[in-house]
Amino acid sequence: MHLIAYADGASRGNPGPAAYGAVLCDADGVELDAWGNPIGRATNNVAEYQGAIAAVEAALERGATKLELRLDSDLIVQQVRGTYRVRKQQLKPLYKQLIDLLRELDHFEINHVYRELNTRADAMANEALDRS
Repeated sequence: MHLIAYADGASRGNPGPAAYGAVLCDADGVELDAWGNPIGRATNNVAEYQGAIAAVEAALERGATKLELRLDSDLIVQQVRGTYRVRKQQLKPLYKQLIDLLRELDHFEINHVYRELNTRADAMANEALDRS
């Protein structure tokens, strides 16, 4: 099964109160689920990774074998692609967790999208921050 996932992270302060948002769509782009969760005090990059991890976990739970993960964090996209190294110690375990999850899929793509194309995941992250 082919799914598309969008994820975003938000932090009010860096670090500060943080949350992530994620959206799961079918292969035609029809939204299946959208959610956000606060994660406590964290940096924006930690929140971005948490969102990506949550999106991949949800896709796997739904039985996805092929996933396109779309993020507006070019840093994470480039780290997963191997273009950039993961230098921050706090990101290394999150990177490993994300890679391990992606390896459970038969095929995955990770793509950078502009913020304007990630508004639903961004809204989910901000709603979660407002609730915390």
